Amino acid sequence: MAEVLFYHLTESTLEDALPGLLERSLRRGWKAVVQAGSEERRDALDAHLWTFRDDSFLAHGSDREPWPAEQPIVLTVGGENPNAAEIRFLVDGASPPDIGPYQRAVFLFDGHDAMQLEAAREHWKAMKAGGHTVTYWQQTPDRRWERKA
Repeated sequence: MAEVLFYHLTESTLEDALPGLLERSLRRGWKAVVQAGSEERRDALDAHLWTFRDDSFLAHGSDREPWPAEQPIVLTVGGENPNAAEIRFLVDGASPPDIGPYQRAVFLFDGHDAMQLEAAREHWKAMKAGGHTVTYWQQTPDRRWERKA
């Protein structure tokens, strides 16, 4: 069973929070897949990961490019795992595939978006019913993560 984390964004945007989480995953030696809710969002994240910080970028590819298996991070809108990732990030209410093969799945959702909140609640119920270890993390005013459940 995968460890499943729900990250409730209340103080920052996905664009602010995702790069740091991806960097931590890579430091663990994990490959990552980021599943977006739409092609437009995937493409926006693709551009953002190259420019999110002046002194750094996150090497990655997307499911529309050749050789995704060789990428440390793959951005997708589908349920595949083209780079044999250990961790899957689900953003913008993306519907998860079978997460059993992953060590960890991370749902990031915007606390100011009613549709994303409702999708997160439904995914929480499904992950718990599936027997996964599930935790809920919420941002504090200083943008740190605090475990709530």
